[in-house]
Amino acid sequence: MRIAPLAVTPAMRTVDEHLATVLAATASLSDESVRVEDALGRTLAAPVRARVDAPLFDNSAMDGYAVRYPDVAAATAEHPIALRVIADLPAGSTTEPELGPGDAVRIMTGAPVPRTATAVVPFEHTRDGLQGIDAPAVVTRAPAREGAHIRRRGEEMRADAAVSPAGTVVGPLQMTAFAVVGVDRVVVRRRPRVAVISTGSELAPAGGMFAHGQIPESNSVLLSSLCTQAGAEVVSIETVTDEDAAFEALLARALDRADVVVTSGGVSAGAHEVVKNVLRDRIDFVAVGMQPGRPQAFGRIDDTLVFGLPGNPASVAVSFEAFVRPALLALQGREPLHRPVLRLAAATGWRSPAGRRQYVPVTLDRSDPAAWSVRPAAADGSSGSHLAAGLARADAYAVVPEGISAVTAGDVVDVMLLS
Repeated sequence: MRIAPLAVTPAMRTVDEHLATVLAATASLSDESVRVEDALGRTLAAPVRARVDAPLFDNSAMDGYAVRYPDVAAATAEHPIALRVIADLPAGSTTEPELGPGDAVRIMTGAPVPRTATAVVPFEHTRDGLQGIDAPAVVTRAPAREGAHIRRRGEEMRADAAVSPAGTVVGPLQMTAFAVVGVDRVVVRRRPRVAVISTGSELAPAGGMFAHGQIPESNSVLLSSLCTQAGAEVVSIETVTDEDAAFEALLARALDRADVVVTSGGVSAGAHEVVKNVLRDRIDFVAVGMQPGRPQAFGRIDDTLVFGLPGNPASVAVSFEAFVRPALLALQGREPLHRPVLRLAAATGWRSPAGRRQYVPVTLDRSDPAAWSVRPAAADGSSGSHLAAGLARADAYAVVPEGISAVTAGDVVDVMLLS
């Protein structure tokens, strides 16, 4: 890497400074109790503890015969032992047969093991395998030990044991574990309610025809999907022209219903910066030492966090990762707040602006499991901050520190994984 003198101007915040300002204004949301089946993607606000033992009772780990271990301890293929079958226990059975000397009970996986049984012989270790209960069970191989193939009550988890700590994001595996230990409700953080507003008189719906000077509107799609991925509930998605009154009306409605308002566009130094015109006295407009995403706005209006992001889609995507996503996770009480980062080699070189932290959308080459590498996702291999179409190919962002002016092929860079 080519190292350049650090040249962040006094008026420019670093990425870390701006993130610290955001997180200082962010507090965890209230919690609520929900059914386990409604908890997918939610963040636990309290630990989940087992309500019952797992397993709930001694049960068979195999299809076979419940036996008294001393009766079959000497069984071999050459010297099999025949037992009298006195009962049949399918899963869900509530009967409790009493085994005497020489008795066996045909039993299915998951069925309760009789108290007088001390081992289970799998069908594979009998002469005739699965057969009617009117025929004897001929054991050809002794269980390895007393208690073989019996899952004891509570051997996996005892009632009141910890299942998942607070801060866990509930997924299908967690939901299953909760149900296994008898839990039907969990306490989770409320989802952050987010209002998305895209600004720009040049914006038109993506599927229509475009007049001269118009461009497809994409930021609302980008932001709403990113917010949803981060566990938020998107309560409104709006697009507005660069008219102060129109934006102000939308903002007022958003502030009434949202915990977080995220706008795109209108935060630069141009003549028609609608977000800056309306909010210049209510939130901070700053320059952040990053590429893309230099112009940023942030503040708290009453109880609502307000983010003003640049208008270019690539800048919006990076700004979300750097500032909005950590805030949404913090509102839900999650840790960690940042994506996983790997150190990988660059397959090709690119330039980086000295004094600014660079985020380059990159694709991962996984063809060599021992040596992954990355290259810019843009079709021409460049790292320009205006390039957005190449986001479709991006797996990650290469994050280049402020003091680096160029990355060369073979250099190892930090790579922020997006999935």
